[in-house]
Amino acid sequence: MDFELTPAQEEIVRQVRALCARFPDEYWREKDAAHEFPREFHHAIAQAGYLGIAIPEQYGGSGLGITEAALLMREVAASGGAMNAASAIHLTIFGMSPVIHHGSEELKRRCLPAIARGELHCSFAVTEPDAGNDITHIRTSARREGDHYVINGRKVFTTKAREADKMLLLTRTTPIEQVSKKTAGMSLFLADLDRGAVEVRELKKMGRHAVDTNMLFIDNLRVPATDLVGEEGRGFHCLLDGLNPERILVAAEAIGIGRAALSRAVAYAKERVVFGRPIGQNQAIAHPLADCYSRLEAAEMLMLKAAWLFDARKPCGAEANMAKLRAAEACFEACDRAVQTLGGYGYMFEYDVERYFRECRMLKIAPVSQEMVLNYVSEHVLGLPRSY
Repeated sequence: MDFELTPAQEEIVRQVRALCARFPDEYWREKDAAHEFPREFHHAIAQAGYLGIAIPEQYGGSGLGITEAALLMREVAASGGAMNAASAIHLTIFGMSPVIHHGSEELKRRCLPAIARGELHCSFAVTEPDAGNDITHIRTSARREGDHYVINGRKVFTTKAREADKMLLLTRTTPIEQVSKKTAGMSLFLADLDRGAVEVRELKKMGRHAVDTNMLFIDNLRVPATDLVGEEGRGFHCLLDGLNPERILVAAEAIGIGRAALSRAVAYAKERVVFGRPIGQNQAIAHPLADCYSRLEAAEMLMLKAAWLFDARKPCGAEANMAKLRAAEACFEACDRAVQTLGGYGYMFEYDVERYFRECRMLKIAPVSQEMVLNYVSEHVLGLPRSY
């Protein structure tokens, strides 16, 4: 086993760090306070070619793997941008995986180059108010009418819908009562987010204020049949090529945020003098920080294994889910410990660790809850009876 990054991967890390250095904590602090999408950052990432890092070269991308994408997202989050930075771009990266692997040649040539250039914003419209983690029970329906589908339903927790031109939209083309397997009968579309047929209603939330989260009300949205991703009724199967990369990239982002918080805590522990010595000399401060470091390192190894498996087109569901589980836990512990280390200053806006803490809490819920990951491992890895 070789844990060394290749020279090309090391160059990605170096270049991304340099790019992100142009957007310091002050930038993200202001965007978060103003609830303003980081357009300058998004443009810089697009101009550098990173939005298309995992898109094949023939469609305008770099043709690299989820491993390289994970390294990118780790550095973006670690720069201090945290989830405000990561969520501004990661949907474009992982969300296009189903299109790359299952979309028609016409669909890929029509959409992917503009997405890689950052000219076409995309959102991920999967979750529904009454389904949550149980994707198979979505109610959004798509009915075929000639060379179009007519789609009706609701989606919730749809990130970046206010900026998006298109959405990767999961629907039911066959009611669940009429299928022999509940994952059958779902269809996936790369659909236009037509404001004439889709009402976008922003949801207020605890953190990540620079990137919007929304509920969508879809009323007779007409989608050309050419926007179908893969075969009708096979949408869940196609979506899996987006769900596993999503978990891997979110794990990478969690590791990045955890490292950002840890670095601030360590710096403060070295500089802050109480009772005549730096507080980092006290084991009550030093040991928790050292433990956070070890947890982040362990989570990264699992994340990189999952990314390698995906890039090798090997089964990676367990590893991707466990990487997200462990990275989210490690990130939360690091952010919580950073706030505690800074004490009262950790609670203050201008010291930034409070922002990391607010943003990292989401990672224990989304894109899949910690409890659902444990359900997955219990059933699919340990072979225990399904609990739900």
